[in-house]
Amino acid sequence: MRAKYIISDQDLQAKLMAGEESAFSELYDRYNDALAAYIKRFVHSSALAEDLSQEVFIKIWQYKSKLNEVRSFKAYLFIMARNHTLNSLKKAMRSDVAMAEVLSSFVEQRNDTEEELLSKEYLQYLEKALSELPVRTREIFKLCRQEGKSYDEVACALGISRNAVKNHMVGSMKILSASVKKDLGISLSILLTVFLK
Repeated sequence: MRAKYIISDQDLQAKLMAGEESAFSELYDRYNDALAAYIKRFVHSSALAEDLSQEVFIKIWQYKSKLNEVRSFKAYLFIMARNHTLNSLKKAMRSDVAMAEVLSSFVEQRNDTEEELLSKEYLQYLEKALSELPVRTREIFKLCRQEGKSYDEVACALGISRNAVKNHMVGSMKILSASVKKDLGISLSILLTVFLK
């Protein structure tokens, strides 16, 4: 059953254009959940979908004076969400893909001695970052990433649930990703694929 609103989108839109924050809050409450669910279909992450949805609403507020030609606020909002999400994904892909290509090219042009030295440095960095993880998390990461075992195989070997293995891996990837990005300026996936093949 469709919710009945006392104030129409059109009236709220007019109030929003006049700078009324209460109208913005009402529109946000009305559409944020649906918008985040829509964006999640593109990004497959609730947290990222929520962030992108909020960015869309920030844009709506910033450009509220230009809403006078919008006939359907809801349609406009979802089109804007789709475009913003796709642009964000393109930008993320471009930066990581470009970085991977540059690093791959760099690796190919170095001689074997340089290759070994740099790979050794990155391996040492990764080992140091891993050493800061809890013992069980480190053990699971090594079994999955370095030995190539599946979550089911690791769960069976360690006598824990597959979900526990997954949770340990998600946690370790988050910590390592943040550390690699901060210290090396590249993504963890690039480090693992380019240097630690």
